[in-house]
Amino acid sequence: MNVILSRDTHVKMMNDIVTNAEKYFGKFCSLMASYTRKTAKLRDKSDELVKQLMDYGNTENPELRTAVKNFAEELAKVQDYRQAEVERLEMKVIEPLKMYGILIKQTKAEIKKFNKDRNREIKQLEKLEKIRQKSPSDRHMITQAESQVYKASVDASRSTRHLEETIDEFQKQKLKDIQRIFLDFVTIEMVFHAKALEVYSSAFQNLESYNAEKDLEDFREKMRTAAGTFHEARPVTSTSPSSTVQWSTGTQSIQNTLEKLTLVESEEESEESQLQDLNYSTYAQNRKSASRTA
Repeated sequence: MNVILSRDTHVKMMNDIVTNAEKYFGKFCSLMASYTRKTAKLRDKSDELVKQLMDYGNTENPELRTAVKNFAEELAKVQDYRQAEVERLEMKVIEPLKMYGILIKQTKAEIKKFNKDRNREIKQLEKLEKIRQKSPSDRHMITQAESQVYKASVDASRSTRHLEETIDEFQKQKLKDIQRIFLDFVTIEMVFHAKALEVYSSAFQNLESYNAEKDLEDFREKMRTAAGTFHEARPVTSTSPSSTVQWSTGTQSIQNTLEKLTLVESEEESEESQLQDLNYSTYAQNRKSASRTA
């Protein structure tokens, strides 16, 4: 039993190694997959920004149009490097971490097999102990039980050695892989950021060299031209002597017309007054004739 207890302690340590790897490698795989997806989304958003910059550049003055388009092209180069970063992360980081799911499953199967052999050994030992207690004089049954215990112990020992070899290989590969995987991760990131820094430096110099004054002068010139066209299109009141004469002549003409209208109205009023006097005279004569007749 002491051998079994010692073996159980040993196997528990090996089981803890596998369980710990399963926990953390699973988290590493999930987090690195999320990291890669976020990087891919950043690439997509940057591609949209490049498109908007190109569209905006087409609406601006020559100097700014050139600066914005050059910046957009530099930003597009960074996204090419980011695409390569995503592909390398998937191949050199995520895939190896995924493989640990299969490796851990196989190792746990070896532990399960060992536990099965160990349980059989314990069961045979318990059976032998019962026979010894109930039938201490039955050598045949005791010998048969001891034979079963021996066979179970051999199987358990064999499983233990195989499990030890499996766990040793697992631990050896795990230590190397964790180093290699994260070295690859760091290398991929360093390469991307080195390339990106080079391109961003070029983009910075391009934007810094942009001369806003040229575009501002171009803008002001266009505004002056547009303002001149606007003023030419507006009707202008002339202050020249000829226009004054024309205005005076026009004013005199209007005054003469008004005087003529006044004269005609006076003549019409005189005629109307004479007509009223005539009508009144006729009315008076008729009244007198009527009186005589009465």
